[in-house]
Amino acid sequence: MKSMKVALIFPGISAVGFDSFGKGMEESWISHGLCLITAYAKKHGFNPGLIDLRRLKGWEHLAEEIKRRSPDAVGITMMSVDYNPAMKCIEIIKEISPDTKVIVGGPHPSIMIDEVKTDRKIDYIITGEGEISFTKLLEEIGSGGSSQRIIEGEKPDLDILPFADRELFGDLEFPLPVEGFNPPFVTIIAGRGCIYNCSFCQPAERLIFGRKVRRRSVDNVISELKDLRDKYNFQSMMIHDDCLTEDRDWVKEFCEKYKGNKFTQPFACQTRADIVCNNEDMVKLMADSGLSLYFIGFESGNQRILNFLRKGTKVADNFKASDICRKYGIKIWANYMVGIPTETREEVMDTVNMIKKIKPDHYSPAFFTPHPGSDLFTYCEENKLSLIKSHDSYRRNATECKIKGIDYEFLHSALNTSMGIKVPLIKGSTVSNLKALVRPFFNNHPGLKKIIKNFLGTS
Repeated sequence: MKSMKVALIFPGISAVGFDSFGKGMEESWISHGLCLITAYAKKHGFNPGLIDLRRLKGWEHLAEEIKRRSPDAVGITMMSVDYNPAMKCIEIIKEISPDTKVIVGGPHPSIMIDEVKTDRKIDYIITGEGEISFTKLLEEIGSGGSSQRIIEGEKPDLDILPFADRELFGDLEFPLPVEGFNPPFVTIIAGRGCIYNCSFCQPAERLIFGRKVRRRSVDNVISELKDLRDKYNFQSMMIHDDCLTEDRDWVKEFCEKYKGNKFTQPFACQTRADIVCNNEDMVKLMADSGLSLYFIGFESGNQRILNFLRKGTKVADNFKASDICRKYGIKIWANYMVGIPTETREEVMDTVNMIKKIKPDHYSPAFFTPHPGSDLFTYCEENKLSLIKSHDSYRRNATECKIKGIDYEFLHSALNTSMGIKVPLIKGSTVSNLKALVRPFFNNHPGLKKIIKNFLGTS
């Protein structure tokens, strides 16, 4: 084992805060990126340790950890919403140990390099995929340093990477707020990239992963699941790809081998309404193999808005997909958004009425957020529509206003209506009154409290 002391920091506290790990689904997700970087680094003689801000009590606690560990190099992953806590971490590290090399990577540095590189406290920036490049950089630092500050990450053959080192996060006991998805619950990533062209996401993902989807072999994924079964005896799992079901042949082979290797644990994955509609035979096969839940991006109940989002689906697809899921006993986790630029009240209500008709098992509503790197981010900037003043506002369920000209009080009411809450937000209503009014609904929908709380602005 090499003597260099390496720490990795997970800064994802913008939406959940310090001392939050294990208190809910969002507070407990692991970073597959950091787990894979750790596994690859360990394979080459390094031994990174994790500092998860969700496990700390505050910034003084971080300072204590940096002093205690005295790392030679610190790697920090950064999504756009993590920018402020990540930069605070860097400030603390350099105050305590100016010679410690700070390396940042992840989605935000990859798509907003011009912003990130202005901070000279950052020694190195890795864009794109980091497993190989991070380890190579550690080796160069150990030999005196690298001449390159900005490093384009090498794209690995996904089958040659060691399995994600989940020991880094150390806890698989949290359940999804879904009946039947019991702990230990694990997530696994089978591929990288997305072939679709939604304007609220692309081209950011193509900048990170390229235009084509790269997927691990089914045998490689099954091998990791066997390892997880032996190590943790997991009881439920999710394949966390952006859209696993776009590759029918891969899914068919996976279902056959998942069942053939005597896996009985229920699993979930993300899909699209049009894929469900056009591939009912695949849906049935997945259900027969253990699929219990689809995360479906319905997005909107209005065709003009779906076209504006470049979703590539029809409103009718949303309804038909829901019927097919019901036919095969697959639960629906509905992702949808309102507050989209150019969206009218009538179009918002189309979405509300769609969700009321679909009656998903789990609701995941959001205010539209113009995420950096997306075409809609550029659209909002060019048309001076964005009200976002801080990276913290890139939270998916943040309550602050994000787009100019949008009536957010109306949106609060509309989203509550979509979820079956008959009490709109009314000026002058007290938090305690609102809590009392919606508490019976919470009791009948386990796991939904966290989502609704964000829209009510309560704690």
